[in-house]
Amino acid sequence: MTLRPPLNEPPAPVELTPVELDHGAAEAATVPEDRRRGRAAALNKSGRFEPLARENFNDGWDSLDDLPPLKTEVQEERARTIITRNESPDLSFDRSINPYRGCEHGCIYCFARPSHAFMGLSPGLDFETRLFAKPNAAQLLERELSRPGYTPRVIAIGTNTDPYQPLERGYELMREILEVLDTCSHPVAIVTKSALVTRDIDILSRMAERNLVKVALSVTTLDRKLCRAMEPRASAPHKRLDAIKALSEAGIPTSVMMAPVIPALTDSEIEAILEAAAEHGANEAAFILLRLPLEVSELFRDWLLRHRPDRYRHVMNLIRSMRGGKDYDAKWGERMRGRGPYADQIAKRFSLAAKRFGLNLRRRKLSTDAFVQPQKGGVQLDLF
Repeated sequence: MTLRPPLNEPPAPVELTPVELDHGAAEAATVPEDRRRGRAAALNKSGRFEPLARENFNDGWDSLDDLPPLKTEVQEERARTIITRNESPDLSFDRSINPYRGCEHGCIYCFARPSHAFMGLSPGLDFETRLFAKPNAAQLLERELSRPGYTPRVIAIGTNTDPYQPLERGYELMREILEVLDTCSHPVAIVTKSALVTRDIDILSRMAERNLVKVALSVTTLDRKLCRAMEPRASAPHKRLDAIKALSEAGIPTSVMMAPVIPALTDSEIEAILEAAAEHGANEAAFILLRLPLEVSELFRDWLLRHRPDRYRHVMNLIRSMRGGKDYDAKWGERMRGRGPYADQIAKRFSLAAKRFGLNLRRRKLSTDAFVQPQKGGVQLDLF
């Protein structure tokens, strides 16, 4: 184990070659393959806010080979608030809920990975294996909805980490949250990569009758092998399509999210994914271009070199052509779509395919009219 000063800023985008990756700085942070089986990231560098950065060091005795496979660790977090507000001009919602931190789905491209650095953990393997659950999420939600002056607007869930990740099977925090929203007749929009969402069809269908819910399944590829490497613990593509069908047949408005679209890797599937989603009952569709903020850039580039080395230069060159020559540009209005001829082509293809398959003919707007404020749900009563 060696210690080195951390970098205060993310490294400047550089085009690595396989040789540079194997023998450069990234090698020291790489976790052996047998230990990370079923995980997407290979790196586990210290968080960018830590005073010291720790890296694995090969001492020549192969002692790291004796370490056991990585297991998911869960820590319960007693949150103080649960509704997160935002003022982003390119988001369709101003509030969201995240019952978990980190995500066991382990999608290598996940833009939420850098948030783990705020917990003193790595956006790499720690993000997939060291998770946080908020067991008081439903109670906090009821309390916040009951506050005087609360104005209902659609709450988005699944915008940071997936609320239906494997952890949810045991904790059922998402189900508890839905029960509160159902009781209060509060609208909610859900995004997930998990077929586990069908477990809650009983609640979702009740809410759908009052125009209080819509669900989006994120389908990035129909290629099972690619999906397994890129999103190792998310539901298989056909399971997500089956979930769209089940939700739609239950009367729940369902859409497909192609998030992200990865140039030269998944963009060739735009038409096929939209056609399959429409055939399974989806009525809306949307996409987001691959985003590589902060540590995600290095993690994705490392993954690409390990799994699709023949595509590396082409993928990264196209990404940079849509990001002003950089791996990522967070500029409002462009971070979700990119800019330039290739970005325009993706948007046009998506729009034409959606129209061809009968998607987005009518955008559903959820209702806030039926909202019933909880009566002092967890809020301290007035003394007088």
